[in-house]
Amino acid sequence: MSIFRTLRISGSALTAERLRMDTIANNLANVNTTRTEGGGPYQRQVPVFATRTEERPTQQGFRGGGVRVVGIHSDSSPSRRVHEPGHPDADLEGYVEYPNVNVVTEMVDMISATRAYEANITIINSSRNMALKALDIGRG
Repeated sequence: MSIFRTLRISGSALTAERLRMDTIANNLANVNTTRTEGGGPYQRQVPVFATRTEERPTQQGFRGGGVRVVGIHSDSSPSRRVHEPGHPDADLEGYVEYPNVNVVTEMVDMISATRAYEANITIINSSRNMALKALDIGRG
């Protein structure tokens, strides 16, 4: 595998994990948003990724060439209903619909995204160091 291919794959993963962290941050920022422009509470957003294939086929078919973002989708799980009769968005029974964002789930996802980001940084640094060592061997 060439160093440039390795860098391209890790670079695409860094971009994907950064989007994942941005999406998580947006979910956490809207954890108490009970009213949106579209009406109703905020819906948790989830990025969807897919394998990016190499441009040139090999004997085994197309090889993975990193990750690409397919889109950002709304989580269809139900919203939380909390009894707060004095809230301006309460229904006739006094219940308010809060977003389907679970802070614990978001924090676990954030830790996972951070670890994946760090792992890809390590891969990039290791590839760079191997290339530098190869140049040193060529000089000697």
